[in-house]
Amino acid sequence: MAADTPTQTTTVLERFPAGGPRGSWTAEEFADARRAEGLTVTVVMNLATDTFDVKAVTV
Repeated sequence: MAADTPTQTTTVLERFPAGGPRGSWTAEEFADARRAEGLTVTVVMNLATDTFDVKAVTV
């Protein structure tokens, strides 16, 4: 029998347009604030919607 493995789920917390002002890192700033709150988050580029998605990861 195979060992149980944890299931990882992600939830999009916020989406930011990829065409933001030059030098603006709003998705990363938002993600850093969530990390300071203790969440595990990642920022990914969503090519289909041309946005940066901030995703919370839970196990």
